[in-house]
Amino acid sequence: MRVGVLTGGGDCPGLNAVIRAVVRKGVQEYGYDFIGFRDGWRGPLENDTVPLDIRAVRGILPRGGTILGSSRTNPLKSEDGIRRVKETLVKQEVDALIAIGGEDTLGVAARLSGDYGLHCVGVPKTIDNDLSATDYTFGFDTAVNIATEAIDRLHTTAESHMRVLVVEVMGRHAGWIALHSGLAGGANVILLPEQRFDVDQVCGWVESRFKIRYAPIVVIAEGAMPRDGDAVLKDDTLDSFGHVRLSGVGEWLAKEIEKRTGKEARTTVLGHVQRGGTPSAFDRWLATRFGLHAIDAVRDEDFGKMVALRGTDIVRVPLAEATARLKTVDPSLYAEAEVFFG
Repeated sequence: MRVGVLTGGGDCPGLNAVIRAVVRKGVQEYGYDFIGFRDGWRGPLENDTVPLDIRAVRGILPRGGTILGSSRTNPLKSEDGIRRVKETLVKQEVDALIAIGGEDTLGVAARLSGDYGLHCVGVPKTIDNDLSATDYTFGFDTAVNIATEAIDRLHTTAESHMRVLVVEVMGRHAGWIALHSGLAGGANVILLPEQRFDVDQVCGWVESRFKIRYAPIVVIAEGAMPRDGDAVLKDDTLDSFGHVRLSGVGEWLAKEIEKRTGKEARTTVLGHVQRGGTPSAFDRWLATRFGLHAIDAVRDEDFGKMVALRGTDIVRVPLAEATARLKTVDPSLYAEAEVFFG
């Protein structure tokens, strides 16, 4: 058996842990050969490969990013993309492909498996934690820890100058990072993509904090939108999966708060810091388990599936089901956080 591995979409802490687990178990227990495809789906699209063996994965467990590289390439949008991917897999004598990624990367794997008969197994990766078929995705815990530490540090400078600090975190359609880091960091307002916010209400919460000589921290997800407005965009260009580049809602909100309350407001955009660096212990554990179970799915020829965490168990779910809808924050969870607003 010869197995291909790729990592697509945004980089994420824990990707290397998956690659390591897949290769270690696949070589040691099943005697498989491995080949890595560079930069996500661009690798099989352009036949760009790198050898994968135990030597290649030695020492990569604590490293962030991915030794295979990543990209947002969509072979379904490329000219003759499906044919080119198939030709590469035949040329490289690949019997099965393990795709590690989020909604977009796994959506391609689902199409290739379901519509074109390719032997694909998926591993869920996204710091947004927005895949509905799994309780958690690796990378999320690291991102929340980084955001929480930033909020902790910002409390002291906010109090020193008695100003509002708006912290913009990642989260295009789902506000899991904002919710978890905001609660853990003691934010006074948390704003999510799932629920449009009223700027006047936010200003009211801010002013109530100043009345007790307490500098407020506002945590806002990049995809959050005001009740009477639209998403704030960095620009209107689209990637190959049709996504616009979000950025700037934190800066916009800070200006509105300053204008409406007269209080000084500043913005911190955490951006790519959230998904860089060393993965947390939880993410290393989860990514490793995902990798071990993914290669087991290959051994069982259980293709068209994604490994997922349910409670403490790793299960397999159909790729089509895993990518059918996003997992967003339930209103009841957001209601719990509202206790601490204002």
